[in-house]
Amino acid sequence: MAEKKVLHVVNISFVLPYYIGDQFEYFSDKGIRFYVACQPSDHLIQYAEEMKFKPFSVNILREINVFQDLRAIYLLSRYIKKEKIDIVVSHTPKGGLIGMVSAYLSGINTRVYFRHGIMYETSKGIKRLLLKSIERFTGFLATRVVCVSPSVLAFSAKEKLSAPYKNLLLNKGTCNGIDAVNKFNSNRIEVAVTSKLKSEYGILPEDRIIGFVGRLVNDKGINELILAWKELLKRHSNIKLLLVGPFEDRDSIPETVKTYIADTPSVIHTGLIEDIVPYYALMNVFILPSYREGFPTSVLEASAMGLPVLTTAATGCRDSIIENHTGLFIGFDILDIVNKISIYLNNPSLAFNHGKNGRDFVLENFQQNKIWEEIEEKIYK
Repeated sequence: MAEKKVLHVVNISFVLPYYIGDQFEYFSDKGIRFYVACQPSDHLIQYAEEMKFKPFSVNILREINVFQDLRAIYLLSRYIKKEKIDIVVSHTPKGGLIGMVSAYLSGINTRVYFRHGIMYETSKGIKRLLLKSIERFTGFLATRVVCVSPSVLAFSAKEKLSAPYKNLLLNKGTCNGIDAVNKFNSNRIEVAVTSKLKSEYGILPEDRIIGFVGRLVNDKGINELILAWKELLKRHSNIKLLLVGPFEDRDSIPETVKTYIADTPSVIHTGLIEDIVPYYALMNVFILPSYREGFPTSVLEASAMGLPVLTTAATGCRDSIIENHTGLFIGFDILDIVNKISIYLNNPSLAFNHGKNGRDFVLENFQQNKIWEEIEEKIYK
């Protein structure tokens, strides 16, 4: 592969390990020089040093701000020309918009937008119309649109968010795949590490852990999960709910739910965790009652760790499991969530088999090298 300069545009640097991660090293050995544009932060500088890419700090805000957005486009366009960038790849609706406009104005021929989900899917009214218009405009400016799951691809085609010939799907989905051999592998977790965590959180040997990983917001189904948990406690003893992730102001869950999470002994809330692998090792069942996703990486991580998965049939989620083989679909009905969790609690052998099948499913379809090979062929070549 001839040397090329590739610029990735994101809102915040914390998404980089998930969206790109070890691609920085993998493709640098193949002649790719990476650049990243996003909001300034200490994490950006540290991660740039670690992964050896060139950072460019520019305010790409999540909300609409005409002045700041135009300034970001101006600064980014000037940077693209100065560095003689060959390919621009942008992520998320706002990063996608800023990145594709800047690349178009700079005369970049290869403009790639990663559609990580459909943000407006759960919106209504003017907000929905605005977000849909942004998706369509970004798709119009892009020369290629990577849809991160089959259902996002289908949704994009149905809503005409970009021309069909532009749409791409990498293998069976995701933007980066996961490392199920060296990282998300329960056989590589030291017992001392999990023992320490169990002691820290008061997890007893007889406890069975239902786990969630992600942002604690309305769209992730946290409200429904907590209502289901109250009912589960009436049916089962020695169970704990492990919530790994932060609260957020945007799409914030009610204060009453936050209070319940904080005050209930059977609920463990860790907040933001950098290394989540040992936390999966604490779980017996994984649940993601989400209303929308692009492709839920957490489900793949849980499956790779040998956990049975409960998730909804929402966009993105429906592609992450094989029903009755690697997991079970749940609705947003509280009783359905309770009953499906109970199935696994009452049938350990079924839970084990679904977890084993899930790991095989990930190894076969979502290993990083499979995704990276397609990125090389369809984007960077």
